[in-house]
Amino acid sequence: MSVKIVHTSPLQLFLLSLVITTTEISIAVTRQLGYDSEGDIIIGGLFPIHESVTVTVNDDGRENRTCDRFSTARLVHSLIMVHALEEINQKRELGNLTLGYLILDSCGDVTTALIQTQSFMMRNNCAQQSSPPVLVVIGDYYSEISIRVTGQLHLEYIPEISYGATSGFLSDKTRFPSFMRTVPQDDHQARAIAQILDHYGWTWVGVVATDSEYGRYITERLWHHATKKGICFAFISVLPDALNDESHEERINSTIKSIIDNRNVSVIISFAKAYCMIDIFGKLLKYPQARGKVWLASDIWSQSPEVLSSQNYKLSDIGTIFGITLKSGNTTKFERYLDDLDENPNHHDNNTFLANFLNEHGTNSSEELKKLIYPYAVFSIELAVKAIAQAVKDLCTNRNCKTQPLRPLELRRALRKATFHMEEKSYSFDHHGDLNSGYDIILWKQTQDSLDVNNILAYYINKIDDHDGDSFLSKGNVTSRCTDSCRPGYRKTSVTGQPGCCYQCEPCAENQYSNTNDSETCHPCKENYYSKNTSSVCLPRKTDFLKWGDVYLIVLLSFTSLGAVLTIVVGIIFLAHWNTPVVRSSVGPLCIILLLSLMITFTSVILFGGQPNSSQCQARQVVFGLSFTLCVSCIMVKSFKIVLAFEFDPVIQSVLKKLYKPYLIIAVCMAGQVVIVTTWLIHSPPNTDSEITQKNMKLIFCNEKLIPAFGAMLAYIGLLALICFGVAFKGRKLPDSYNDAKFITFAMLIYFISWIMFGPVYVNVTGKYLPAVEMIVILISCYGILFCQFFTKCYIILCKKEANTEKAFRCNIRNYSMNHKGTGSFM
Repeated sequence: MSVKIVHTSPLQLFLLSLVITTTEISIAVTRQLGYDSEGDIIIGGLFPIHESVTVTVNDDGRENRTCDRFSTARLVHSLIMVHALEEINQKRELGNLTLGYLILDSCGDVTTALIQTQSFMMRNNCAQQSSPPVLVVIGDYYSEISIRVTGQLHLEYIPEISYGATSGFLSDKTRFPSFMRTVPQDDHQARAIAQILDHYGWTWVGVVATDSEYGRYITERLWHHATKKGICFAFISVLPDALNDESHEERINSTIKSIIDNRNVSVIISFAKAYCMIDIFGKLLKYPQARGKVWLASDIWSQSPEVLSSQNYKLSDIGTIFGITLKSGNTTKFERYLDDLDENPNHHDNNTFLANFLNEHGTNSSEELKKLIYPYAVFSIELAVKAIAQAVKDLCTNRNCKTQPLRPLELRRALRKATFHMEEKSYSFDHHGDLNSGYDIILWKQTQDSLDVNNILAYYINKIDDHDGDSFLSKGNVTSRCTDSCRPGYRKTSVTGQPGCCYQCEPCAENQYSNTNDSETCHPCKENYYSKNTSSVCLPRKTDFLKWGDVYLIVLLSFTSLGAVLTIVVGIIFLAHWNTPVVRSSVGPLCIILLLSLMITFTSVILFGGQPNSSQCQARQVVFGLSFTLCVSCIMVKSFKIVLAFEFDPVIQSVLKKLYKPYLIIAVCMAGQVVIVTTWLIHSPPNTDSEITQKNMKLIFCNEKLIPAFGAMLAYIGLLALICFGVAFKGRKLPDSYNDAKFITFAMLIYFISWIMFGPVYVNVTGKYLPAVEMIVILISCYGILFCQFFTKCYIILCKKEANTEKAFRCNIRNYSMNHKGTGSFM
């Protein structure tokens, strides 16, 4: 007799000791809570066919675990796996290899799931070489169970492929190297929900979650994405994860109270389990004020047959329910598979769960099972089976897997690399072991007898895409906000001690606007635009200036035109009577220069009207300054000429004759003004400027800028006028025929009075009529000179021709000489 020595690794010794200590419990549980089918390749299955566990303690201190709350829906999940495996075997996709299974019940409990998992590991480590090992496990549905189970399975490198565990923690391959899944992780679902909330403007929402890995993780991820979009949580209600928890009823009541107390919350996101939602909806019937809400159902209960089939409530009692569900699969083949169960029940004698169900429901059993099909589970579980089959095929292509059995680590590596196909699409696991198949967004509808969730509104893979036109993405009428939305024309301001979603609306100030609801800031209007308080748009700012059509400007231009015409008429009269005593006594050439300067001055008035521009602003003051300086210079020379003609003191007359150079004097006077205006133009020339008036109009005006230069120009003209006035006043008693001095005096007095009035008026007047002030003063000055210097002479030339003779002039001079003989002066 020979003895076969089996070399046992330390890991196997550890597992063996663990199995021995729990043998009674684990064997008892296995016999009651599992079923299997032989094959060349064994695939494990872990499903929460029961949803809770009752624990009792024996007298010897050992625990008895009794699974209760049988879930027909989870039984259907396990049958989806069986159907997918049998279909592969029937089609001989793996050649002469067959796939078997060992399916166990986790009872929705972590401890029970760990005990059940030992059955997979015992099969791999016991010296029963005739039984192939469990190479991979499909399940569990819940994240908190999968997190614990995959850690235990990894001791034997057994990969776990979950069809429902969506917690993002499981993407950490450092902690969970053997975990994979055929569903997207919860961060994608949180992003989808945040996009829905943001689209509808639901910024003040409630959250209901279970105290589990799944609930904690997805709540945290939703908060992360929601806060970036300005969405706040009014309350977070955490429910016990276990149904038999003593605080379950109290926490449900607390959740209802939170819904009632937060009246502004119209939208509630729920990550709770199905049985929790049944209890919540049932209690809502007692509180009318808590109904009519919008519920966003996570994938954990959005297609739950238990919630859908409950007869305790109707959708009208609850409100509106949107569902985020995992990608749905084609259920046709599986429905046919369930129909066949009634015809051949003996085929499933090894499945005590199914056998008991068939016995209880008789010929109606297949219809009852079909009612509890989760379309997403069909897709996710079948996809997991497809991935395993493809990995086995890849490994066994150049290898006889019957004589050279596969090991779990080999299969795990192959699964990571495999590309598998389903419904004409290719899939593969990413480096996190995840598979982002996307989500369907569904809307619950009330049918005659129950609720229906077959209405797919949109799809989500990184972004929401409408399935039914604009039915989902169109804006709704439901509002869920802490405060009313700030209308355009207002901006949000935070309230001390309140979350960011609770704010006040502050009106936008003048010349600011906001054109969206809940604007964070009021934007300043662009240049040449304006707005009033609480404006949502900036209006083009109207420009204001002394327009050509303005009645005041028309009147002033009429006087300007009249002055110009009269100046031309006077010039014609003087030229026509050039050799007459009146013209000669007025120093004819100087009169023509004087009339020309007056004409230019009248013309400069036109430059003060219309919309100003830089050239016009510079030209109008320069043209006026030089032309009027020339005008006053000519008058001053005429004054000297008259005084010189009637000065009887020989000494004074001799000196005056030497100094009297009329054109040189005019040139010198003009040179002084040229220096002033040139300095002005070079240093800081006048330019266009603008300001906002009280009527929100943009006033365009000429800014003289260098006011001292402007003052110097006017002061220089005033100085020349003052000299004219002094000289003319001295000769005011000359003969009537030569008495220009008297009229020069009057003209200069008019000039002084008008320009003295101009100063304070110019300083105090604002607006578009400011240029009109200077125009009026210029016109008064020009008309004063025109009337005083020329109209009396024109009257003599045209109406008193007898006075326009040399005889009349000599007689007048003789009489003046006799009256002033010996005085030495005409004063």
